[in-house]
Amino acid sequence: MSDSILVLNAGSSSIKFSLYDAAGAALDALAHGQVEGLYTAPHFVAKDAGGQLLGEQRWHSALGHEGALAHLLDWLQSAQSAGRRLAAVGHRVVHGGTDFAAPVRLDAAIVEQLQRYVPLAPLHQPHNLAPIRELLKRAPQLPQVACFDTAMHRSNPPLAQMFALPQELSDAGIRRYGFHGLSYEYIASVLPQVDAAAAAGRTVVLHLGNGASMCALQGGRSIASTMGFTAVDGLPMGTRCGAIDPGVLLYLMDERGMDARALEKLMYSQSGLLGVSGVSSDMRTLLASTEPRAQLAIDLFCYRIGRELGSLAAALGGLDAIVFTAGIGERAAPVRAQVCRAAAWLGVALDDEANAGGGPRISTEGSRTRAWVIPTNEELMIARHTLQLLSRP
Repeated sequence: MSDSILVLNAGSSSIKFSLYDAAGAALDALAHGQVEGLYTAPHFVAKDAGGQLLGEQRWHSALGHEGALAHLLDWLQSAQSAGRRLAAVGHRVVHGGTDFAAPVRLDAAIVEQLQRYVPLAPLHQPHNLAPIRELLKRAPQLPQVACFDTAMHRSNPPLAQMFALPQELSDAGIRRYGFHGLSYEYIASVLPQVDAAAAAGRTVVLHLGNGASMCALQGGRSIASTMGFTAVDGLPMGTRCGAIDPGVLLYLMDERGMDARALEKLMYSQSGLLGVSGVSSDMRTLLASTEPRAQLAIDLFCYRIGRELGSLAAALGGLDAIVFTAGIGERAAPVRAQVCRAAAWLGVALDDEANAGGGPRISTEGSRTRAWVIPTNEELMIARHTLQLLSRP
């Protein structure tokens, strides 16, 4: 009987999944899909590695995380009845705080530890933990592994993790954590096969999606990130504002009477590309729009990337390569072009034809700083960690 590893990424209104063959180290993909609209009009879809439809179902009333997980497990049991066994489940968990610098086998006590980080990632952590708790009840003997978006950045130097706050607050855990670590870890794992010199040297990876951040890699290790205490810091994103003067928040509290929840909604849900453009949070829609504010949102996004790129190059003491990844980074050639042209001072020389074709290399042969497009695969990274933990005594 062959073993499979299930990877879950649970959000506020969806559970995404990927299924891998655990028979060998290659971890071949078997299936992927999601249940979306958990609290409105749930829709389940599953496809095989080639994109062929394996299953689909719709509901007219809410399922919630519990119902969606139950349906997914029932579907997996039916689909795998011919000689397959679910050996383990790997979970994306956004925040591991200072306690977890590596993936961990889950039990009830560790879940309670992770619950403490809900205030640091209120829009992600509770939903990441929901299927873990449900599986602990439904299948307590099934191994579960948590893989953290913050873990890779624990290698940042102490100075890079500090805010200029009183020591008591730093000791209480108020520091720069960084996120998207699983994406950066995957890129670091494949970069040696793409550009060995960059993998051993100084590289900035641009994870540009609905959530966006950048990471400075020195020899494959994270030394600085644009995200900080929360995943709202750094670059403007789909609906998140990115870095903002904290005085703005004090002003809004004093002059607009906004409380913490109103500020949270503003910073996480009403800002970023959506807030600036007034059109959409989706880069594809903005690139196709003729509205002037759509272009303004794109320009601001690229300008902030350029500012942060200079900062991360300074942290590295130079730059050998940049890597674009995630939805915008992999698919939005105009954004890549704008960023690369603004980075000419850092030695990036764009190859327009290669960029239009999606790369993988989008810089000229003579470019002092090489530019690449490398698709990320956080799910495979989670499956790798899960298999490694399973193999330990």
